[in-house]
Amino acid sequence: MRSRLAAAALLVSALLWLAGSAPAQAGGVRGTTGVVPRCIGGVRGTAGVVPRWIGQRNGAVVAVRLEDPQIVESSGLALSRRHPGVVWTHNDSGDRARLFAVGSDGRTRAVLNLAGVEARDWEAVAAGRDDRGRPALFAADIGDNNGVWPEVAVFRVTEPAVLRDATVPGVRYRLRYADGPRNAEALLIDPRSNRLYVATKAESGGGLYRAPARLDPAGPNLLQRVARVPPMVTDGAFLPSGRGFVLRDYQQAHVYTGPGRRVGSFDLPLQFQGESLAVTADGRSLLVGSEGPDSELWRVPLPASMLARVTPTTRAPAGAAAPATTGTPAGSGWRWGTTPVLAVAAAALAVLIVALLVRRPRS
Repeated sequence: MRSRLAAAALLVSALLWLAGSAPAQAGGVRGTTGVVPRCIGGVRGTAGVVPRWIGQRNGAVVAVRLEDPQIVESSGLALSRRHPGVVWTHNDSGDRARLFAVGSDGRTRAVLNLAGVEARDWEAVAAGRDDRGRPALFAADIGDNNGVWPEVAVFRVTEPAVLRDATVPGVRYRLRYADGPRNAEALLIDPRSNRLYVATKAESGGGLYRAPARLDPAGPNLLQRVARVPPMVTDGAFLPSGRGFVLRDYQQAHVYTGPGRRVGSFDLPLQFQGESLAVTADGRSLLVGSEGPDSELWRVPLPASMLARVTPTTRAPAGAAAPATTGTPAGSGWRWGTTPVLAVAAAALAVLIVALLVRRPRS
């Protein structure tokens, strides 16, 4: 029996490896509903465990793991402008209105609770400035899966000079789409003008919406559509220079020099529900994260051809830094793509083989 089980295990592993090694096709992973094998060892997420060898050939490395057990659905990401090596994140819907400051070692350095704020469906956080020009964080309550909310909101908090747990006031800005309710998961802030942009999420393609040059706390602030964006955008961020921005979906990053001016797209590491993105302080790489406990932030270099288009200078803003990388290499195998027929066939064949090998003969 043990030999049969061992043989079955080897066959199952081989079949899943073959399915995972297939070249990526058009389309791909769509969050936790995608076809992903459950394998021992690798990146743990909400749908199981994915082996590291299902990766990319683009120099991506794991920058940090979010170790705080309170961070279970990291949905947004922003680099601190005051504390080198610190990123800010938050949970998706269902949590309190709070922001986590995470250090380069993956440990939470501080938690900011927003007083009197309800987190209906927080989906993004971005770094900007407050009315006095101080570094500030904008938490975006912009999720609307059914497209029914007449208004959404962002909440601004001044980034603290000292990292410690605190309850802080937040300035609420009401936002309204000029063409009706939309679902969105991406908030971007132009570092040159401090102007807010929202990228909506839809299977048929979304839109990039621009907020007024100066937000009115009395609101509502009208969001005007300025460009089309790819389907299923889950986050985005401007480069530190402001000369370009990046949007991400579950599979790829899309690089722009301005609204409607895409210069290229490239693959991201496989993640179970890749929903967050920030640009490193030097403007040369992305930090991309996923929902799920103990999730990892990957550092992904911008391809040289795209970098040349959006970063004529690599000088970073003072006081900003990205988390140090651990040097953990991305897997060199193929990214898991949309080969559901192959994956399902492999899984079905594996189950059949296991049944045949472990079945006791009838007496």
